[in-house]
Amino acid sequence: MQVPTQTKPAIIGALVGAVILAVVGFGWGGWKTQSAANQMTNQRIIAVLTPVCVNNFTQQANATEKLAEFMKISSWQRDDFISKGGWATVPGQDAPRSGVAKACADALSAAKTS
Repeated sequence: MQVPTQTKPAIIGALVGAVILAVVGFGWGGWKTQSAANQMTNQRIIAVLTPVCVNNFTQQANATEKLAEFMKISSWQRDDFISKGGWATVPGQDAPRSGVAKACADALSAAKTS
């Protein structure tokens, strides 16, 4: 099959334009893939819910004793302690959101050492 000679430059121009559009859009235009957008959303949700978790922890009646118990636990088990304590569980949910317990544990550790 023969392609007319006038069609070849149009096809090449369309392909080059598509590549330039993708490079400019994703590079400078701020376009995001779905996975990148999901990751950014999860990071922002964790950032919003972490202060709620810290507040839940510090507002309990025996916060001083729980904080002392928390600080005695090894750092890699602290997020489990926070999850099991229910402080990372947002009202209306049955379980803590992934990542909130770790961020909460990190925030509590940083606050205690400051």
